[in-house]
Formats: sequence, structure tokens, C-alpha cells
Amino acid sequence: MTVADGRAIITVLGQDRVGILAGITAVLAAANVNILDISQTILQEFFTMIMIVDLKGSNLNFFELQKQLKARGEELGVQVTMQQVEVFKFMHRI
Repeated sequence: MTVADGRAIITVLGQDRVGILAGITAVLAAANVNILDISQTILQEFFTMIMIVDLKGSNLNFFELQKQLKARGEELGVQVTMQQVEVFKFMHRI
């Protein structure tokens, strides 16, 4: 899959625990994905994180990276979603 501008949005939701950020960013680093922006919040015991990433230098295609992030999320006990920026904008338009 070709991503129009090379950016994607990754969301991570789940029960807070040690290692979530390290686990997700390790997958991105191994795939040579650059993190452009990141926000993380702990709402009581619930972990939420959103990242904007640049996939242009990735050594994985979109679907391979999406699959690896989902698998890593399952290992960590969190839900990981990766969407193209264009899809995210379309889904959240008013």
C-alpha cells in the first residue's frame, strides 16, 4: 500500500504498565519509522498514546508494520491501531 504523504497515525489504548512506550517504539525503530509527534496521557490507570509517524524510510510496507504493531500490542496487553493520515481525517471529519 502506498501512503499518499507518508504519514500515519498510531493510537495505543490499554491498562497502564511498564514498557508500553518502549515496546511500541522498538517496533518503529526496527522498521526505520520516524516519530514526528507523540502525546501520552495516563487517565487514572488507563494508558493512551497517539503518534504521528513518517513511513517514507520504513523497510516494511504499511500492512506489515500494522501487523507487527498489533502483535506487539497484544503482547503488551494494549490495543494498537495504525491508520493513514488521510483515512484518519476522513473518519473524523465533521
